[in-house]
Amino acid sequence: MDATRLALDLAVTIRHDGNGGVADDLADTAGLAAWTADRAAALDCAEDGPPPADEALLTAVRELRAAVRSLFARAVRPGPPSSADAHRLLPEDEALARLNAAAARVPTAPRLVWEPGAPPVLRDLPAGAPPAADRLTAALARAALAFLAGPDRDLLRACPAPRCVRYFVKDHARQEWCTPSCGNRARVARHHERRRRSGDV
Repeated sequence: MDATRLALDLAVTIRHDGNGGVADDLADTAGLAAWTADRAAALDCAEDGPPPADEALLTAVRELRAAVRSLFARAVRPGPPSSADAHRLLPEDEALARLNAAAARVPTAPRLVWEPGAPPVLRDLPAGAPPAADRLTAALARAALAFLAGPDRDLLRACPAPRCVRYFVKDHARQEWCTPSCGNRARVARHHERRRRSGDV
């Protein structure tokens, strides 16, 4: 999983719930445990498994997510941010400080990994033996920093569909929504609005 995917995965743990509200995949420690288990390799937790999902780790990950979503809102300007958190964005300097501090908790060192039959790969791995919770939050922060400093940032969008709260990376020139279902919902909403204005409803 690359930095783009991991950063987006964290941001979209806040999503439309299908009933007009917002769902939070990280609402509790069980949600965090499931989310981190699915991404253990990308979170520098593949060998030992993710750390126990306790309240402290949940708070740390949710604080990182708030920073990521605040910086995503900056990245999509001049377009509007996601409606889920447009009213509660962190100040940009605070969001940057939060991400940078989390990334710095775990120093990394380059290591050459060369599996039989595969080309060599240079990876930045944690130096020493930092606590698993620090490795996890640092990996999330580094992924977000890499995404925000990389070329995909220019393709980041907030989905404009009614009730959608997701960010997405625009895959092709005509993509307007995060998913086809959001596109359908937007078209239906426009259709109903046109009918309402013309008095057909």
